[in-house]
Amino acid sequence: MLHSSVPKTRITRKEGNRMFRTLSRVILPAVLLAWLPTAGAVDIEVAGSTTVQPLAERLAEAFEQIDSSVHITIQGGGSSVGVRSAADGTADIGNASREVKDSELAEHPNLVIHTIARDGIAIVTNSGVPVSGLTLDEVRGIFAGEITSWSALGGPDEMITVVAREEGSGTRAAFEDMVMDESLIGLDAILIPSNGGVRTTVSTTPNSIGFLSFGYIDDTVNALAINGIDATIENAASGVYPVVRPLNMITDGEPSGAVASWLNFIMGEDGQAIVLEEGYVPVN
Repeated sequence: MLHSSVPKTRITRKEGNRMFRTLSRVILPAVLLAWLPTAGAVDIEVAGSTTVQPLAERLAEAFEQIDSSVHITIQGGGSSVGVRSAADGTADIGNASREVKDSELAEHPNLVIHTIARDGIAIVTNSGVPVSGLTLDEVRGIFAGEITSWSALGGPDEMITVVAREEGSGTRAAFEDMVMDESLIGLDAILIPSNGGVRTTVSTTPNSIGFLSFGYIDDTVNALAINGIDATIENAASGVYPVVRPLNMITDGEPSGAVASWLNFIMGEDGQAIVLEEGYVPVN
């Protein structure tokens, strides 16, 4: 049997305690530092409109590059969620892609509304629909279920498939206020939870029509002229396009600290340049 020629070293209890104290002084602080947040770091929680969400994400990314101590988390949920989240303090900022209702302001009088952009709502059709424009009355008739065939609008003898946003959506609320008047969206409409979902559904569903934010218009759908006015940022900015709504960020009282700094950035030259790049109408 072979035996190791390396002599065994016996560590006394006193020496072991000394080694443990030395390691603790070196390792434990390093472990604690790894878990502790960065000194001075600030988290901003944002929730609400799915229309405002991608714009807010761009604005957050740009601001975090300027101030690395700020981390901004943005979630959707719809404009009604945005108003409630700001009011009950579960978010520092609530996003809403519609006017804040009088009833909401009456219930939460401390809410402060910051309009960061304006947005047109486009009426879009599947690319196979040979109709380039409608009147507001015709749009209302389609979404109310009173006009059901494209033949009534100079198109083919095909049934119209209506695609709309779900209840609680700021885009839907603005569309109802500005287009539907006292009429209701028909029960046969396909309800979709986001602008991107509306665009995808309309682009893949023959003979369909829907409405979505200007920021989501692309070449997969046809954006119709309304009352003879094309759906463009220029026409929305000049006020001639008839369906334009505000994009709001809402705080519970006047903002301060990092929240105020971010909102000031958004309303400044660099922030408003991002608003324009994303397909919305700057307010400054």
